[in-house]
Amino acid sequence: QVQLVESGGRSIQPGGSLRLSCAASGRAFKDYTMGWFLQAPGKERRFVAAIGRSGRMTHYADPVKGRFTISRDNDKDTVYLQMNRLKLEDSAVYYCAAKIDLDLRSTSENSYRYWGQGTQVTVSS
Repeated sequence: QVQLVESGGRSIQPGGSLRLSCAASGRAFKDYTMGWFLQAPGKERRFVAAIGRSGRMTHYADPVKGRFTISRDNDKDTVYLQMNRLKLEDSAVYYCAAKIDLDLRSTSENSYRYWGQGTQVTVSS
């Protein structure tokens, strides 16, 4: 079991940068694959990025490649999403999630066992 709490979401102008954090509590954070998902109003939840247990392996959805970077600090039990060159279409609630499964390329939300409550990112002029 693990509890996840996201933070860092806010309103920001297009082209700006933002770093989201997801703090985990509970046993064995280092054993979990971590992911970020987003959900815009009226839309389904979509995969953004995933990171393996050690932080060496990452996987990204095509729309964020080259702009977003997922990372983790296992000493702090925290996973991050660095978002650069933000676009209007990036506006969404961002969720972090955890799973024991080692498969980074399994991007379905159904593959993730634990979820945070989300943090709102609003990109607007």
